[in-house]
Formats: sequence, structure tokens, C-alpha cells
Amino acid sequence: MGIDTSGLRQLGRAAGQPASPAEAELERVPAPEGHADYVVRFTCPEFTSLCPMTGQPDFAHLVIDYVPGEWLVESKSLKLFLTSFRNHGAFHEDCTMSVAARLRDLLAPKWLRIGGYWYPRGGIPIDVFWQTGAPPDGVWIPDQGVPPYRGRG
Repeated sequence: MGIDTSGLRQLGRAAGQPASPAEAELERVPAPEGHADYVVRFTCPEFTSLCPMTGQPDFAHLVIDYVPGEWLVESKSLKLFLTSFRNHGAFHEDCTMSVAARLRDLLAPKWLRIGGYWYPRGGIPIDVFWQTGAPPDGVWIPDQGVPPYRGRG
């Protein structure tokens, strides 16, 4: 019993880097275990975007957790979407929430959370956290495992 990937346009094919998050195509596949609640985690420790004011690069460690409903995000399309931020100028909060909103809208998950652990800009790290609400009862939600920024400590 496999997952139907026949409608996907990027998986198993050459797919260029999207010029912007708006141009990136996120794809989804049917969740194979629709009757069971489980957590899917994506970790992107090398997320990059640009400061909208200076054009300088910003770096973050993103952790995305979700409990699927009917859909899973196809991971190649997610990777291309996340890397499309490399030349995109936006504040940390906007980048983090844009990722969350696109996934929420695409997947309609039972639960989703994102942790955006941003490296310091101007000496101040900015962390951005959001979730859709309480997770389903009985689902094990592990800690995201990213320690708070300590500098050289």
C-alpha cells in the first residue's frame, strides 16, 4: 500500500529553485495513517533569508511539527519552499509566520506548531513561536530540542 504520488510535479523530476516564497509550489500527498494521530517533524537548521532593511543575510533554525489530517507535505517541495527565502527580504516574524500559514492552508492539519530560532541580529536573537491550538489528546509532542541562545557562554 503506497502513497499516490502521480499528481506531483517536483518529486522525481528536475525542479529549479523558486525565485521567491510566493512562486514556490508546496505539494501534498495523502496521509497513509488517517485514523492514527502522530507527529511529523521537519528541522531546517540552515534556514536563511534577507533583512528587508539592509539586505544582509539572516539565519535561523526552524522546527516544524504537525499532526496530519488528510495530508502530508511532500518533503522536496518543502525544501524548495524553505530555500526560496534565501533571496527574500522579510523580518524574522514574517518569515516564520509565512511558513506556518502556507503549511496550515495547504494541509489543514489537526495541529501545527513552528519554532523559529533566529541567530542574533544587532546582538539580539529573536525567536518566533506559533501553533494552531492545543494538540490532540494522547499525542506525544517532543520538545523541539533547540536550546535558547547563550552566546559564547
